[in-house]
Amino acid sequence: MTTQLKTRLLLTLSALLFSMPAMALTLKIATVTPEGSQWMKDMRSSANEIKERTEGRVNIKYYGGGIKGDDAKVLAQIRIGQLQGGAFTPSALAAIYPDLNIYGMPLVFNSAEEAAYVRGHLDSRLQRGLEDAGFVNFGFAAGGFANLTSNEAVMSLADMKGKRVWVPEGDAMSRASMQALSLMPVTLPLTDVLTGLQTGLIDIVAIPPIVALLMQWHTKVKFVSELPLVYTFGFMAIDKRAFDKISTQDQAIVREVMGATYRKFDKANLVDNKGAFDALIKSGIELIEFGAEEFAEVRSVLLKSNRQLGEKGEFSLTLYDEMMRHIEEYRSEHIAAGE
Repeated sequence: MTTQLKTRLLLTLSALLFSMPAMALTLKIATVTPEGSQWMKDMRSSANEIKERTEGRVNIKYYGGGIKGDDAKVLAQIRIGQLQGGAFTPSALAAIYPDLNIYGMPLVFNSAEEAAYVRGHLDSRLQRGLEDAGFVNFGFAAGGFANLTSNEAVMSLADMKGKRVWVPEGDAMSRASMQALSLMPVTLPLTDVLTGLQTGLIDIVAIPPIVALLMQWHTKVKFVSELPLVYTFGFMAIDKRAFDKISTQDQAIVREVMGATYRKFDKANLVDNKGAFDALIKSGIELIEFGAEEFAEVRSVLLKSNRQLGEKGEFSLTLYDEMMRHIEEYRSEHIAAGE
């Protein structure tokens, strides 16, 4: 074969390859978000936008309502390629990237405003850390504060002693924190909590009001406290190996659309959570309050427990200390402003 003929063949092959349409990629993503909820409607809407803007090269298929199982099962399916991602809370990926739990250390924040201030400084660092650990993320959506809900009034450390409290699977830090309060942690998958409340296996659940309503847990408790126990948030995580198969141009579209969706969730969820708390009270659940002394005692115990966990290497103590400095900055600024 002559050099000239080889050149013509290579040029013809190159032209054919460039003229072929890009292969479509489907990202299969699991979530416990109930079908029919506004969250699921918004996620499907964003999937449609991505499909349209990438001309069908990127498709997202959601499996809602927990049909793919709990977090452990979803992660197992991601590892073998049956799924490419999921919607998670930090504890689900804590074994992969422990610093995700940093915002959720008990009683570090007084308000959603404090948390927002800290997140403005640290969110991007957590996102980079998560991607370094193998998962692409598009932002964090605040879930509000987890409040204590229970079948008996809990108003002090003494009231907590010996009570059985739900702890998510794999959440070693929450387990240690609950033990520091003399509670008895009971580990259950998210999908089994309602049954645990029904059967008396657990007495206390610390959960944002909106989740309590969505999962119907509020039907099995009698009391709720406004104690801002744990700041919660959710996020989508997609296996980086799958995401890297998408062209750079289409990756930018996915990041843009999903980033906007999660910014929307981040704003809306706090409003929804306030409305959900009011709905809990209207449903007949009794509001209980911690006195100032009891609150200070509980906070002292938990902040000590937080630091001990950091010293044991459960998360970056340097990052935790930086977070606490930002909190003090916020409080100092607002005290100086007379707020």
